[in-house]
Formats: sequence, C-alpha cells, structure tokens
Amino acid sequence: MEKNRNYFIAIALSVVIVLAWQFLYMGPRMEAQQRADEAKQALQQQSGQQAGQNFTPESPGAATTTGNLPGASQAEATATRDQALAKSQRIQIDTPAISGSINLTGARFDDLKLKDYHETVDDKSPLITLFSPADTKDGYFTELGYVGSDASGATPGPGTQWTLASGDKLTVQTPVTLSFTNDKGLVFTRTISVDDHYMLTVSDKIDNPTGAPVTVSSYGRVTRNNKPATPAVWVIHEGFLAVLGTGGSLTEPTYANVEKAAVTNEKATGGWIGITDKYWAATIVPPQSVAYDSRFTHFTDGQPRYQADYKSDGVTIQPGQSTELKNLVFAGAKEVPLVDAYVDQYSIPHFDLVIDWGWFYFITKPMFKLMDFFFRHVGNFGVAILLTTVVVKLLFFPLASKQYASMANMKRMQPKMAELKEKFGDDRMALQQATMQLYKEEKINPIAGCWPVVLQIPIFFSLYKVIYTTIEMRHAPFFGWIQDLSAPDPTSLFNLFGLLPYDVPHFMMIGVWPIVMGITMFLQMRMNPTPPDPTQAAIFTWMPLIFTYMLSSFPAGLVIYWAWNNTLSVSQQAIIMKRHGAKIELFDNMKGLFKRKPAASK
Repeated sequence: MEKNRNYFIAIALSVVIVLAWQFLYMGPRMEAQQRADEAKQALQQQSGQQAGQNFTPESPGAATTTGNLPGASQAEATATRDQALAKSQRIQIDTPAISGSINLTGARFDDLKLKDYHETVDDKSPLITLFSPADTKDGYFTELGYVGSDASGATPGPGTQWTLASGDKLTVQTPVTLSFTNDKGLVFTRTISVDDHYMLTVSDKIDNPTGAPVTVSSYGRVTRNNKPATPAVWVIHEGFLAVLGTGGSLTEPTYANVEKAAVTNEKATGGWIGITDKYWAATIVPPQSVAYDSRFTHFTDGQPRYQADYKSDGVTIQPGQSTELKNLVFAGAKEVPLVDAYVDQYSIPHFDLVIDWGWFYFITKPMFKLMDFFFRHVGNFGVAILLTTVVVKLLFFPLASKQYASMANMKRMQPKMAELKEKFGDDRMALQQATMQLYKEEKINPIAGCWPVVLQIPIFFSLYKVIYTTIEMRHAPFFGWIQDLSAPDPTSLFNLFGLLPYDVPHFMMIGVWPIVMGITMFLQMRMNPTPPDPTQAAIFTWMPLIFTYMLSSFPAGLVIYWAWNNTLSVSQQAIIMKRHGAKIELFDNMKGLFKRKPAASK
C-alpha cells in the first residue's frame, strides 16, 4: 500500500514540476528569445539584409529552384480589406462551405470565409476569415504559377492579369476557366473547380503553338503576413507542415525555427505542403508525378511574411503539343471525417496528419472515432465524453480489478508487515527479504497496482489532444453554462459564479466543473488510509486544491472527463475492495477530518 501511495505521489509531483517548468521557466524564456529574435531581425533590416532571398540551400540546386520564385518582394501592407478587394477584378466563390473571391491578378486565392464557423459561440458573430489580400495587415493567400526562361517568354506569376474565359461564379456545379497568352504565343488555360467543402482543384493546360520546344516549372506558395494571434501552446503544432514524397513522414517546422533560418527540404515526388493553425489549414498538393524542391521561409523585406512554397522540375512542351498539370488546394477547417475522406478520394499521402494527433496517434484517433460515434447517436459531445469514459473504464476493468485487489491484499497484510518490522528492527536487508517471502507466500504482486495508472497516462493525454485539437470540439456545447467544451469553464468562485456583478481576473477563474473535479479527486484519495508520514499527508491534503487551480484553465471537456472518471473510480474501487473483504476507508477518513486532534503531550 505504501509503495502504491508513493507511486501516486511521484506521478502527481511530476505533473506539478512539468507544469511549473513550462509556465515559470520555459514560457518566460521563449518570450525573451522571441524578443531577441525580433531585435535581431530589425537590425538585419536596417543593415539592408533580406532574410530568405539569399539563404544557403541545404540541398544542391535549391538556390536555382525555390530561391528564384517570383514575388519575393512585397510592399508593406497598408490597405484595409475592403480597399484591397476593390483594387482588382475578381470572380466570386459561393459554395455551401465557403464564400469569397479569386483575384484575377495572379489568379490568387486571397479572399475566403468559412460559412460554418464563427469567431465566437454566438451565431451572429462574424464568420471565420481564412484568406485576405496580401496588402492587408492580415494578408494570407495561396498562389500557383510558373517559372520559365527567355525561350518560354513571360509565364503566369503574381502580377499576371488572367482573363475570364468561361463561368461567372465558382460554385460546386459551375467551374471557371481562366486564360493567359504570353509574348511568345504560349497559351495557359486554367480550370478551377471546388467540391462542397474545402478542396479546390486547379487544372492547367499549356499549349505550345510555337516552332520550338519550351520548358516551364510550376510553383505554388502559401503566404501569410502574421502568425496566429493566440499564443502557441506546447500541446499542438501551429506553423509550417508538409509530407514530402509519397512515402515521406510529417515535417513540422515552427515559426520560431523558420525565423532563425529558412528550411530547405530535399527534392521529393508526391506529398503536400502548407501552413496550419489550430483548427484551419492552407495546403497545396503539387502534381504528384513531377519532382519538386520546397522550402519554408520568413521574409523581412517590406512586409514581413511567412511562406511555404515549392517549385517543380521543368516540364518540356514540344512544338504543337500541350501538357496538363493539376494542383489541389485545401483551404478550410480540419474536420476529421472530411480530411480522412480526402486521403482516399485524392490519394494524398498521409493527409490525415494535417490534424495534430500527437505522439499517441494510435490511441488519439481511435479515441476521437469512439467519441464521434457516440456524438452521432446522442447529439452532444459532452455526453459523448461521459460515454467514452465508461467504455475506457470497462476496457481497463480487469487491470483495475487487479490494482484494487492488490491494494486490498496489501491492507490485509499490514498486521504481518508490522510484525516483520518489529522482528527485524533496523536490519533493512533482512526485512526486505522477509517481506518478499511474505509476498510470495500470499501470492501478492506489490507493483500490480501501478500498471493501470501507467497505462492510463497515454489515455489521458490522448483525450486532452482530442478535446483541445479537433475542430469538432470547438464551440461544442454541453449543458447549462458550458457552451464550448474546448474552452475553460467560464464561471468563477470569486464572483459566486456570476451572481455578483463584476468580472474577476483570469487567474481567479475557478469555475464549477474544476471545483467538482477537485471534490471527486479529494474523495478518491480519501478512499485510502491517510499516510503516516506528515509530508505525504500534507501532499494528499493539498493535491486536490492544487489540481483544481491548475485545471481551471484547461478545456471544460477535459475537466468534465476527469471529474466523471474520478467518480467512476471511487465507485469501482469501493465495489472491488468490498468484494475482497477490505475495509473502505472513505467514511473513517472523512470523520477524521472533523475530529479534534489530541493535544501533544508535554
């Protein structure tokens, strides 16, 4: 029992130390590093250095491929969104999921809103704006074009004025066709179509009516002026990401990494590249049969900006011939069923990893699938969390039964253990040998109670990932005042949960569900005897209060899970220990809290 209790203490202290390290040391250090990086960039800008334009490539040939993409220079963004949209000719986009327009200058996707998502839980709040024109403060866009040579003449780039050849609005049923004929007579015909969600298909046909072969390389870039407004957290990746090559693995450079030095990737064939936020992403799937170079960069000339781009190997078009190239552009919400469907529909390698499932991918995704299954039947993700917890408890019931049986047996052996201690006194070696012999005779495994705890740690972090990461949890209501399971409980003890007419500081937002969680944790810990050691007893007394405060800033869905899990654990432990004839200490421990302590003898 004592070893089991020490193990729980070790786990709790480890969690406290990790969180304290994150918030008290790593957080301020990261902020200081960010300020130092910003100062360094400002100094470079003053001395005329332009980050990203003359970077040293990591792979041979990168400087002559991605290094000379058009549009490397960009003026400082000063326009409002409405002003920027009014500057150019545009084709409207209108589907069940998105609205916006395509800029005929450069054929850019730089105006996109998500119809199914609002900025707050209020359905009257503004829609989420994903893309905005480059010359606005929040510029964010995707552009596809070509790089040629003197022989090919001018190729479509950021300043190309495309002509609308057919279609007047991009809808699910009506694609649009753009055309551009250059000074050498090359004809570029671009057909843009969209599904009823967030996937745009860009099919280019290049006709060469001239008398000489020409070679062109396609390029694509996702560019944004700013990082997300909300601060980054360790549990989720926001920034650059890609799967390079058909059999490639996920690469995830952070904004901070790329600010220090551009990341140039090895040549690949197949895969995808882009930029992700917590819930949204913008990615390009290049032509899957053509090799390409790619990079992640941060430019500080003019308008500072972040860019994920690729440039393919040259494609030669013989006289009188034509060729076709196809890009896919995903721009929207990272909905799990939709992203999974795109993997199969378009054969995009590992595209499901655009959602940050974390290290425990093999647990996290099935956990979401189970939760989503319950949601589709009950219509409430909060209830789905409760049902998922019950299923997890049932799966771990055999291990929990062994754990509590071991605890019951250890309690039963306490009188014999006391006899051994009295018999061997300070002879630790003899005491240990006698103790192990007793365990063997009574068929007790002293570490059996540890395994359920160890195995449930990945389960907890996987559930945390699901609640914090998946967009399905965003603005998902439970009951009563919980209208967003991915956000902390909005109530606070310090204004009597909204009864008093004033707001409280963020660090004092200790809501109803964190308090319920703390109470259930307190009851669970009181199921066992109070440790005789004063330090351990103090830790057991204060731990529920500490966790109540720490978890008050966690997503409400996770706190609800923890409170419900504690409640089930108390019931489970009581039933199993009663079955093994062990005394349940809860009531005695509760009574002991209110008993007057005997006066110390003088």
